[in-house]
Amino acid sequence: MSDTAIPETPPAASAAATEPYEVDECRGALRVYSDGSIVRSTKPSFEVPVEDDGSVLWKDAFFDPERNLQLRLYKPATATSLKKLPIFYYIHGGGFCIGSRAWPNCQNYCFKLAKELEAVIISPDYRLAPENRLPAAIEDGFMAVKWLQAQAVAEEQDTWLTDVADFGSVFISGDSAGGNISHNLAVKLGAGSPQLAPVRVKGYVLLAPFFGGTVVTKSEAEGPQDAFLNWELIDRYWRLSVPAGETTDHPLINPFGPLSPNLETADLDPILVVCAGSDLLKDRVEEYAKKLKGWGKKVEYEEFEGQQHGFFTINPNSEPSKKLMGIIKQFITEYSA
Repeated sequence: MSDTAIPETPPAASAAATEPYEVDECRGALRVYSDGSIVRSTKPSFEVPVEDDGSVLWKDAFFDPERNLQLRLYKPATATSLKKLPIFYYIHGGGFCIGSRAWPNCQNYCFKLAKELEAVIISPDYRLAPENRLPAAIEDGFMAVKWLQAQAVAEEQDTWLTDVADFGSVFISGDSAGGNISHNLAVKLGAGSPQLAPVRVKGYVLLAPFFGGTVVTKSEAEGPQDAFLNWELIDRYWRLSVPAGETTDHPLINPFGPLSPNLETADLDPILVVCAGSDLLKDRVEEYAKKLKGWGKKVEYEEFEGQQHGFFTINPNSEPSKKLMGIIKQFITEYSA
């Protein structure tokens, strides 16, 4: 009889158990696994054709080369130095976790903004969670507007931009997470945006800003599961993007949280707040607008009954989307003087 021990073969099940498995997924663009690994798709969440008919010129520029962060600039092809155009930032959404200036839905909306608003559009990227949790995205939004200041005072100017852009008439807009970034920039920069001189921000456009809080609102609790932005996705985005060790009452997430700055005493530029009537974020967005208005801030609130979160980029040619574009244009006209 041999004394040599025969090694046991480990069960196949135990080998399989060591394989990482998917724990979070965001619209097919982001997958997070049990071992902490992250896989990002090279494909956008929304596969739509790019509608580039040549009526709008565009190009990319780095605003933070160290972090490989770029922004995309747009201007009407008819723009000349004889008429300076307002500058309109459009900061994309995606729950701070997904999205890009280069996604077709973002690019198509920027084409439309440039044409309809007759403006120079600036669409910046920003670092995404969970690799880069908040406040990274807010910091990058600030860097993107500081980039504009550098262009305004540069000795060797980029005439593609400087020949047609009015640096004294800037509007900062954002969609969803981008709307949150816009709000935080409004608070940081204050009325008159003195730290950006000679650049002057004249107003902000918050398109369904992505706010949160530990107390669930009625619209969040009762929103349909098949909503474009449902509660499960909202909760997932926050779990992946909230600063480590913090909650959704963090000042960058909840404008009225226990540690948030007092907006009643804040000196703010005019703000246009837009929300969809069927959006789970509706109660938070409406409360934001009403509180600021009640404190005497220059705030306009527009609600689009029956519309879903992001309706203006999902279906930019719909009647509600056309109406919104007119409202934004009127806001720019009113405050750019």
